[in-house]
This record gives sequence, C-alpha cells and structure tokens, in this order.
Amino acid sequence: MIPYVESLFAGVGMWTAIGVTLVAGLMRGFAGFGSAMLMAPIFAILFGSADMVVTVVAIELVVSLQLFPQVRRHADWQVLTPMSIAACAAMPAGVWLLASVDKNIIVTAVSAVIVAFVILMWTGWKYTGRRSTVATVAVGTVSGAMMATTSVGGPPVLLYLLSGNDPPQVNRANIVTYYFLTQFLLLVIVLATGVAGLDALARAVVLFPVMTLGAWLGGRAFHGLASERLYRNVALTILFATGLFGLLRGWLIG
Repeated sequence: MIPYVESLFAGVGMWTAIGVTLVAGLMRGFAGFGSAMLMAPIFAILFGSADMVVTVVAIELVVSLQLFPQVRRHADWQVLTPMSIAACAAMPAGVWLLASVDKNIIVTAVSAVIVAFVILMWTGWKYTGRRSTVATVAVGTVSGAMMATTSVGGPPVLLYLLSGNDPPQVNRANIVTYYFLTQFLLLVIVLATGVAGLDALARAVVLFPVMTLGAWLGGRAFHGLASERLYRNVALTILFATGLFGLLRGWLIG
C-alpha cells in the first residue's frame, strides 16, 4: 500500500501536496472559499491538468459534504438553484476543453484567473447589477465551464454572491452550498469520459484526511472571529501568492 501511495505522489510531490492541502483546508473551513484556487495550479504542475481536476474536485466534494449540514439553513436557495443547474449544464463543454488544451496553458489560465480575482476583491470592485435570473444563470454557466476545465469555478460565483450586503455567514453558506450542489456531477462526468483515471481519485482519498483536519481547524477559527475583513484578506493574500507563482512559472517555461 505504501509504495502505491508514494507512486501516486512521486517523492517530494507528496509532501508538497500534503502541505498545500492542509493550508487549503484551513482556508475552506475559515473563509468558505479558496481551497480549489490554492490547490489547482500547484496540483496541475505536480500531477497534470486532468488528474488535478479529479483530485481537487473529489477532495472539495467530501469537504462540502462535511460543511453543508452546518450552513444549509443560511443558504439563499432562490439564487443557488438556477445557478447550480446552469453550471451543471455547462460542464460537458468544459470537460472537452480539459481534454484538448495543453497542461501549461491551463496552469497559466488558472493562475491568471486567481490573480485577477484577488485584485478585484482587494480594489473593492463589486457587481452592481440586479441579481436577476438571467444574471444568475449566466454566472452559473461561466462557472460550470471553468470548473470542468480548471477545477476553479469559484471566481465568477464569489464576485456575484459577495456583491450584496449579506452577512458573512450567508455568504459562506451560499458558497459552500454551491460547491455541494455541483461537484458530484463534475466528478462523474470527468471519470466517465476517461479524461482522468482512478489514480487521481485514489490520490484524493489519501489527501482527504489532511483537508478534513484543515477544514475543521479553519471552521473553529471562523466561529471565533468577528472581523469579515480579516477572514477575507488572509485567504486573498495566500491566493494571490499562489496565482503569482503559477504565472511566473508559465512565463519562465514559455
């Protein structure tokens, strides 16, 4: 069993993946977002883009199952239902891109999305339009395609959901619930199409306890925190550093 586990992670990559997963779990439990954005560019470098999507989404799905019972009563189902349906409908197109696009392009694209997202959040930019059904479906469609291609479908949803005046617990509940409603189908689609193999799923099983520990610790920290600004900025700083690393790597390779 141990040699098989080591082969899944290829030496030093194992410890890198464990460390990244622990930090990602802290962010997910603490802020409700950011774990996929942290893991995606690094895991794509370590394991390849298709395996990255399965590993990240499988870990995220189990964490969503863990967090959903705690937050479901705060979720805004009027927004989440059409958004999630649209995201699921867009996933097959994203999986096609995942199978067709070079790994380094995906790493660079993910990193650019993360950096742009963080900059927008830091500048205080907010979506100012009305939360209409058309806008909600559009956001879900873009997010679903991005999630299938890169495992990072959060930025458009986060910018949309965080644009209102909802309290932190509602924002956190909406984000956790959205992932809960969309990730299982994505995992099934990617595995069923043969884009990624079961090794990627086995890797997620190994990393899941690390993610669970991080999410539990992060959740305890959230419940003792009064400052929304602090919980956002800690997560955004880590994400910005990760995105910048991916961009610099892509620039050096290119």
